[in-house]
Amino acid sequence: MSVHIRNFSIIAHIDHGKSTLADRMLEMTGTIEPRRMQEQVLDRMDLERERGITIKMQPVRMQWKKDGQAYILNLIDTPGHVDFAYEVSRALSAVEGVVLLVDATQGVEAQTLSVLSTARELGLTIIPVVSKIDAPHARVDDIVSELALLLGCSEDTIVRASGKTGTGVADVLNAVVDRIAPPKPHGHGLQALVFDFGYSDHRGVIVFLRVFNGTLKKGDTLRLLATDTNFTALETGILAPEETPAVQLTEGEIGYVVTGIKKPGIARVGDTVTSAQRSSPQLPGYRAVAPVIWASVYPESQDDLVQLRQALERLRLSDSSLSYEEESSGVMGKGFRCGFLGMLHLEIIIERLRREFNLTLVVTQPTTIYRITKMDGSSEDIYAPARFPEDGSVKEVFEMWAHIAIITPPAHVGSATQLLYDHEAETGATESLPDGKVRIEADMPLRELMRGFFDRLKSVSSGFASLSYELAGMRTADVVRLDVLVAEEPVPAFARIVSRRRMQHEAEAMVEKLEKLLPKQLFELKIQARVSGRIVASRRKSAMRKDVTGYLYGGDITRKMKLLEKQKKGKKKMLARGKVDIPHDVFLKVVREN
Repeated sequence: MSVHIRNFSIIAHIDHGKSTLADRMLEMTGTIEPRRMQEQVLDRMDLERERGITIKMQPVRMQWKKDGQAYILNLIDTPGHVDFAYEVSRALSAVEGVVLLVDATQGVEAQTLSVLSTARELGLTIIPVVSKIDAPHARVDDIVSELALLLGCSEDTIVRASGKTGTGVADVLNAVVDRIAPPKPHGHGLQALVFDFGYSDHRGVIVFLRVFNGTLKKGDTLRLLATDTNFTALETGILAPEETPAVQLTEGEIGYVVTGIKKPGIARVGDTVTSAQRSSPQLPGYRAVAPVIWASVYPESQDDLVQLRQALERLRLSDSSLSYEEESSGVMGKGFRCGFLGMLHLEIIIERLRREFNLTLVVTQPTTIYRITKMDGSSEDIYAPARFPEDGSVKEVFEMWAHIAIITPPAHVGSATQLLYDHEAETGATESLPDGKVRIEADMPLRELMRGFFDRLKSVSSGFASLSYELAGMRTADVVRLDVLVAEEPVPAFARIVSRRRMQHEAEAMVEKLEKLLPKQLFELKIQARVSGRIVASRRKSAMRKDVTGYLYGGDITRKMKLLEKQKKGKKKMLARGKVDIPHDVFLKVVREN
C-alpha cells in the first residue's frame, strides 16, 4: 500500500499562491465537488480568508491516477510567515518531498530561502514550480533561470503552472508521483509524528499525525511522549479534506486521532505518539516552543475576567505556542501576561478573542524578554516593562538578538541599509544573487525587529524587499524603562523598554501622540514621560471649557464671580484626585501605531 503513497508539502513566501495551487489540486483530483469549491478551501478561519494568508496548517488526502495506477497524495498546506517557522519544520519532517513555489512576478524571496534550507537539511526531494505564469508582469523565463541556478538543476525540470487558471497543475501532480519517493519504515514499534492539532468541544484534542512505523486504530491505548500522557484513541481517520473515519492508520499514512483530552498543554507540535504498552523512542527534532514577545491583555470591564480566562484556555487547547499567566495592575485591574511567537501571532490571537468570544480588550505595548543581573549577582527574566527595575539596582541587562536576511533590488539597498542603522543593526555579509537582487545579512536586537521594522522595510523598498529571521541568542543591552504619566499617575499599559540612544525621541513621540488621542478633561491634563525618575518630555492638554454663567442675565457682577469661583474650586478638587478614565480605543491605537 505504501508504495502508492506520496507525502508532500508546498513551501513558498507569503502571497506566492500556495493556497490557490492547493485549491486547483483538490479540484483536479476530484477531492472536492465543484459545487462545494471555494477560494482558499483549506483555510478554515475567517481571518485567513480576509488576510489571504495561511495561519493554521491543514492536511488533505487526494487520489490521483497516472498511467492507470491510482496514487494517494497527502498534502500538508503550511503557513508561510516566519512566526510559524517551527511548525513548518515539523510539517516538513512528516513528508518526503516539497513543491517549491516561486512567484513569476516576484522571484525568490528571503522566506523562500529560509524554508528551502530547512527542506534541504531534512533531505527532502524538491520539485521547483514557477507559479502565476498568466500574470501580466510575469517574468517566467528569468525566474526559471534563477531557480535553476539556485537549485543547481536543469531548467527542463522546473514546472510552470498557474493556480488561477489550472495550467500546469496536472504536471505538478505527475511530478509529485514521479520524483517523490514512497514512504519507508524507519524502525520497529509504533511511531507517529504530531505536526498539528485541533480541538472539539465534544471530542477533545484531535491530533494530526504522520505514521512512520507500526499501525494505530480505534481503541488503542497510546502515549504522547513529551508530556508522558496516555490516552485511548476514540477515533482514527483521514482528512479528505473533511474528517473521514478509517479503520486504522498504517505506515506512511497521514491522518488524525481523536484523543478525548480536554486539558491545555498536553498535545504539542513535534511530539511523538507511540503505544502505551510498548513505548518507542521519540522522533528527532522535537523542542518546546518558547514565546518570542510578550504583551498584557486586560478586559475593558473586570466583569469579563473569567470569560477572558476561559477564552485563553480554549485557544491554548488548539495552540500550544500560546502561553499566559494572570497578573494584576493598579490602574488596569486584573489581566493576563501572554506570550506569542511574533507580532502576527499576537494580532491573530487578539483578533480571535474579540471575534470568537466577543471580548473588548486593552492590550499593552508588546515587549521581548530581558535578563537582568542584579548587584548581588542574582539574575531574573523580565517580561513586562512595568517590572523592569530603575537604574542603580541592576548590574547588567541582556536581551535577545536576531539574525536577519533581507533580499532587495539593488535600487533599494541604500534605503535598507539606512533602516538597519536606525534600528541598531550590525550589518554583515552582502552578496548579489543570480537574478540581480542583493542579499543583506545583519544582526539586530529583537526589540528593534518588533518595532515595526518589517512594515518600514516594505515602505522604503516600495514592497520589493523581503525578510526572514532566526533567533541568535542573548547579548548585553543599553536600555532604560520609559514610564508614561497621565495627570501625574503612571499608566503601566503605556510603559515600554527603549534604547538609551532613542530615549528622548521615543518620549517626545509618545507624549505628543497621547496629547492627540486622549479626550479633554474638565481640568488641565498633564502628560509626561519619565526615565530614571526624571521627566524627559511633557505636554499639557487644555481643560474642557464650560460656560457656567451663560444662563445669567443682568444683575450684580458678584453672582458671576461666585459661580466662576465655585467652578475653579471644583477643578482644583478634580485635579487633586487626578483620576482620568482612558478609553480602551486609546490603548489599541497606541499599540497598533507602534
